[in-house]
Amino acid sequence: MLSYAHGADDTALLGETIGHNRERTVARVPDSPALISCHQDVRYSYGEFGDAVDRLASAMLAAGLAKGDRVGIWSPNRAEWALTQYATAKIGVILVNINPAYRVAELEYALGQSGCRWIVAAPALKGADFVEMVDAVRPKLPELERAVFFDTDEWESLAQAAPNRELLDRRGDRRLRLDAHR
Repeated sequence: MLSYAHGADDTALLGETIGHNRERTVARVPDSPALISCHQDVRYSYGEFGDAVDRLASAMLAAGLAKGDRVGIWSPNRAEWALTQYATAKIGVILVNINPAYRVAELEYALGQSGCRWIVAAPALKGADFVEMVDAVRPKLPELERAVFFDTDEWESLAQAAPNRELLDRRGDRRLRLDAHR
């Protein structure tokens, strides 16, 4: 029996994965606003957000990420952050949040301790060149296979990849697939 506990409240916890909750919401209100990033002038409806998450999750799987792998995210708030969070959750990849205030030594420690295979990041923030800092730590981190920066062609090719439903069904959120067939 799984443990289940919550605070002193009559409202029960949701017994579903993040992916299942997203899918259920997309099915219920596909045209409602899901994500708005004013500083980026980006808006997603739930349907659009669901499609974007599926594209990114498919691309991550196709690129070799697998359930249990770790991907670091090093960025301030932006739309791509949310897409990455939901895409990694969908495929069972562990998202490692890296403080955007970190500098080279802290970045190296965080990536090394967590065992990240990838890092996705903003290219820069407040005068700090994240690309340069990642380049400085990569030789010391052989497990770090890939760095993808937002606002680059590499990010766009991942984010705009055609979703591969077969790949997502085969390696994605197992509970999501089971619940979808009920």
